[in-house]
Amino acid sequence: MSDQGVGIVIVSHSRPLGQAAADLASQMLPGPETPPIEIAAGLDDTTLGTDATAVSAAIEKVGGCDGILVLVDLGSAILSAEMALDFLDADIASKVKISTAPLVEGAVVAAVMASTGAALEVVAAEAEKALEPKISQLSDD
Repeated sequence: MSDQGVGIVIVSHSRPLGQAAADLASQMLPGPETPPIEIAAGLDDTTLGTDATAVSAAIEKVGGCDGILVLVDLGSAILSAEMALDFLDADIASKVKISTAPLVEGAVVAAVMASTGAALEVVAAEAEKALEPKISQLSDD
């Protein structure tokens, strides 16, 4: 059975940061429809790092979705997410988009957009624009 819609995977070096981003995104949802959000963050509760096998496992948990948006923080999180694709079944890997969106703002926007039933391309595009309001508000111009 397909979960339909877009699933979200948050990849961070810090488990508390990944969990906080997921919690914030979930709390911002406008209604009862909640997209699945999985976390692959930290090596354990206190050790910073990323693990490609943990990322692939998180992606597989939302593998029944029509699309999967992977949000990453920095450096090796990107590498781990890219490597994770090699561990996945081709059908699941073909539904994955690793996003350039900012982690926290992107997670909030992605969750809200996914909750509306928007397609992966729309969810990804909106998440990648998530910093525009902050840039506009704080810009010197």
